[in-house]
Amino acid sequence: MSEAILIADDEPGIRESLADVLQDAGYETHTAADGTEAVRAVGERDFAVVVTDLRMPEADGLEVLRRVREIAPQTIVLVMTAHATIDTAVAALRQGAADYILKPIAFEELLAKVSRLLEYRRLSWEAQLLRREVERDFDFDNLIGRSQAMQEVERLIHKVAPTNSTVLISGESGTGKEVVARAIHHHSGLRDRIFLPINCAAIPESLLESQLFGHVRGAFTGADGSQEGLFARARGGTIFLDEIGDTPLPLQSKLLRAIESKEILPVGSTQPVKVDVRIVAASHRDLLRMSESGEFREDLYYRLNVVNIHLPPLRDRREDIPELVEFLIRRHSREMKRSLRGVDNAALKLLMAQDWKGNVRELDNAIEHGMILAEGEWLTVEDLPAHVRSLGEGLVGDGENLKDALRTYERLHIQTVLHRHGEDKRAAAEALGLSLSSLYRKLEDPDLQ
Repeated sequence: MSEAILIADDEPGIRESLADVLQDAGYETHTAADGTEAVRAVGERDFAVVVTDLRMPEADGLEVLRRVREIAPQTIVLVMTAHATIDTAVAALRQGAADYILKPIAFEELLAKVSRLLEYRRLSWEAQLLRREVERDFDFDNLIGRSQAMQEVERLIHKVAPTNSTVLISGESGTGKEVVARAIHHHSGLRDRIFLPINCAAIPESLLESQLFGHVRGAFTGADGSQEGLFARARGGTIFLDEIGDTPLPLQSKLLRAIESKEILPVGSTQPVKVDVRIVAASHRDLLRMSESGEFREDLYYRLNVVNIHLPPLRDRREDIPELVEFLIRRHSREMKRSLRGVDNAALKLLMAQDWKGNVRELDNAIEHGMILAEGEWLTVEDLPAHVRSLGEGLVGDGENLKDALRTYERLHIQTVLHRHGEDKRAAAEALGLSLSSLYRKLEDPDLQ
């Protein structure tokens, strides 16, 4: 995406020659004949860089600098000055200018400075995001679980990550859709660029379009200046649109345009902006059914659903629970500065028997709750939340043997699958990945009764 640059100078020859040089270098250029016109232009659209002369009629370069910092703080200002006014250039640096360049302008120097400033702008924005990420626990970027379902998820991630295709991640709330999106980004060629998660359901409908695509000054009440949208800020990275099923229909057509033509239209603007981002979307809702009922655009659904990665609910991959529990205890131990060794056998049996309607998120909350209350080296049944303990004491027993816990899980899982298939043993055996004779042997095994 070409960056927009504003050149402000009262000398037409200088103004136009600089614009031509920058345009030839691939930048989108705009010009202003004085400071007042420059300030007005900054208020009407987004600029990556403003190149302004210090001495101009109307508002001078220092006034342009001051106003840019007020209405578009993300915009970088490069001031032009003659040797006689170099003290003013130093004053401009103290007031927030990024750099200065002496007249007469050497075009090679100008291009080098603009390139460096744009790189600084990009790194500054990414540093803000990375700073937030560093504060998070990155262990959760590792997909936890070796069940057949999770192995299939990992296989799809490794297949689709190196491509530029859009991906739709489906699954119930709390199954880890953002974890999968981050894994796709991490294994792609964009891993050194921004990963920008956006929860479409968490942003008010009236603000969502402006947040995604930006707006120009005066686009709506309170829009005192232009604001760059998140699509533009991602700059060659990955945008994760979580809960995309909650976006309003009018906005869906604009998202479709962003995917198909790689351009967006800021609110209140008539000038489209090119964007270069990869889109990964997710929803806990059935988007296909929504598209059939007219609640979601069918053409957008098929644009998003180039590759679908479905995350199974935790109740359908209970064999992953021991590994998840171990991981969560390690993570919370670091956060709480505790040294718990793990969960005892009775508590693990109980955790594996839950349906976990809130999936991994609910399990995480239960582990955190237990660790706050735990007094010994092991997390016990008594430490778990009341709604978890209420499942029934008949499901758990004494002892700390892991094989016993896994045996309990196996019994529960076989019973669940049988019930799901209406007690049809042949269908259940196929779903379990067993031969029919193996299923009969397990049903007759006294250790699984």
